[in-house]
Amino acid sequence: MRRQKALQIGELINQFMREEGLETPYNEYRIEKAWGEVMGQGIMRYTGRVFVKNQTLYVELRSSVIRQELMLGRPQIVARLNNHVGAQVIQKIMFI
Repeated sequence: MRRQKALQIGELINQFMREEGLETPYNEYRIEKAWGEVMGQGIMRYTGRVFVKNQTLYVELRSSVIRQELMLGRPQIVARLNNHVGAQVIQKIMFI
């Protein structure tokens, strides 16, 4: 007997997460973790808390020089992070 509507396990998991409202929190978590991977160890040395709230990524930086440099490239950083996760999760970044 052949099944007509066989789905891959990944598709089933994504469908379940979407139906249960877990997709957005999971993608926000992935963006927070992607910060270190995308920006590298040099920036991570000066990074404190990283969290998402209302489609905005908040990044605590301990260096005013790094903060100023990163502010110039905010649109590119947003695009790189969203591409890394594979979804449009954040709209902007705030450095605190």
